[in-house]
Amino acid sequence: MNQPHPPQDGPGEPPEDLPRVDRSYPVPGPGEDRPGEPADESAVDEPPADEHPADPDVTATTLTRPPLSPAARVLLDRSRAGLLHAAAARTCSERYIAAHMAALRAAAAVLAVKGRPGSRGGPRSVWDVLPRIAPEMGEWASFFAATASRRAAVEAGRGDAITAREADDLLRDAEAFHHVVEASFGLPHQQVLPGAFPTCN
Repeated sequence: MNQPHPPQDGPGEPPEDLPRVDRSYPVPGPGEDRPGEPADESAVDEPPADEHPADPDVTATTLTRPPLSPAARVLLDRSRAGLLHAAAARTCSERYIAAHMAALRAAAAVLAVKGRPGSRGGPRSVWDVLPRIAPEMGEWASFFAATASRRAAVEAGRGDAITAREADDLLRDAEAFHHVVEASFGLPHQQVLPGAFPTCN
């Protein structure tokens, strides 16, 4: 969330001709390529650079955290809604698909904040890009990339049927990843799923 910028040299707003300071983190070096499906959520506009107020009480952790853009907030809201939709689903296939999409939108929120590195060869999956800009989420990216082909098969009506155990496990994993993303933005932990949800079949 953008914070108001306190004046530095007295009352009033800072002169408009002062350059804005870009304190967003540079993109980390490329990681190992991982397979994944193309997804619309991966195409997220990079947020504008933002300033941090010169406040001595601001911690170093806050200063190193990129600002949370409106696009990222929308994607997080969609991720949360997707988790709730998955929990309410009565079929295991619907629960599996909705849970995976919720995780995809949470990952897209990270891209909306940190930006996407330039790449050759056209659009890439969110799960390919995520480890490049957030290496600490590399294992999550590998996991959801591996389950993406299963989700695609379910959507196409192909492959083995999804069991209740598989659907419930993916839903809990998607919720855990959602919280990892929220924590990376410095947001407080907010429980999404109820303690129990209807059994799917």
